[in-house]
Amino acid sequence: MAGRGRPTVAIELSEQERETLQRWARRHSSSQALALRSRIVLGCHEGLTNGRVAAREGCHPVTVSKWQHRFAEDRLEGLTDAPRPGAARTIADETIEAVVVDTLETAPGQDTHWSTRGLADKHGLSKTTVAEIWRAFGLKPWRQDSFKVSPDPDLIDKIRDIVGLYLDPPDAAAVFAVDEKPQIQALDRTAPTLPMLPTTPQRATHDYQRNGTVDLFAALDIARGTVISDLRKSHNQNGFVAFLNKINREVPDDLDVHIILDNLSTHKTPKVQRWLLRRRRFHLHFTPTYRSWMNLVERWFSALTTKKLQRSAHRNARELATDIRAWIHTWNEDPTPFVWHKTAEEILDRLAGYCRAINQSA
Repeated sequence: MAGRGRPTVAIELSEQERETLQRWARRHSSSQALALRSRIVLGCHEGLTNGRVAAREGCHPVTVSKWQHRFAEDRLEGLTDAPRPGAARTIADETIEAVVVDTLETAPGQDTHWSTRGLADKHGLSKTTVAEIWRAFGLKPWRQDSFKVSPDPDLIDKIRDIVGLYLDPPDAAAVFAVDEKPQIQALDRTAPTLPMLPTTPQRATHDYQRNGTVDLFAALDIARGTVISDLRKSHNQNGFVAFLNKINREVPDDLDVHIILDNLSTHKTPKVQRWLLRRRRFHLHFTPTYRSWMNLVERWFSALTTKKLQRSAHRNARELATDIRAWIHTWNEDPTPFVWHKTAEEILDRLAGYCRAINQSA
């Protein structure tokens, strides 16, 4: 069925214009605004309606209409931003493009990335100018993020299963995100922490004394935000089974129990399997390999760490355990559920983008 919407302006492209637009749309050195405008014009050239182009690019149809008319009147020059008031630029566009291209596509000698001083010397600019160009294009060569593509053969099914539990939980069931935080250290600073003052942050010594550890088991109720917890001296299958028994006691008997957890071997031992066979209302859902971030209890662990553990001092493990229990009790008095927003398809599309980038790099 033909798409509905306002008809697009007829856009006819020369071979040179089409090649230029395709280059602007895919090159990392192009601004995101210019890349979007180029894709809009290319979509109009394909004969798509405003509505279909807008849906494909994630923008408003009015935006599509604006840039197709701008291109129809001024061609390629119409896609660039109009000059703004202020002092005239003293650096040519060719120089700016050369700096951006060098930053993205080359490296100086045996170094892994450029510095502002190195690029400034190469192009006859000041290092402040290079820094401004980097800032304008969002370039940070000194930074590097990391990623890991899961090799799990059931990756897609597991993603859809877990996201389905978050976004559309089953009826007459309780859904828990379960994990352990092992080896929480009872740390005591070697000197008292100095309090925060105006213009001065709180200050603590960088060295500390280790005074034992505790292991924390936690089950985050996805719907209510409350947490069932258990503290133990060590982490093993017996402790995990004991924690499952605690969950079993605290959840009403008429509810099924769905538990989201990672692929730790402790969660899959024969003892755990025998326990599950005797309690048919329990259903385990495993996160994909290297995808423990999909477990919402990790977000709760982050809150515990940043709001309590990171700045606390404890003289022994018992004191640490008491402090953690008190914090969890306060949390459960006014719990904050963590809301999952990403759909399974959005996650898989992002993963597909990573895979395409890896293949292009190779």
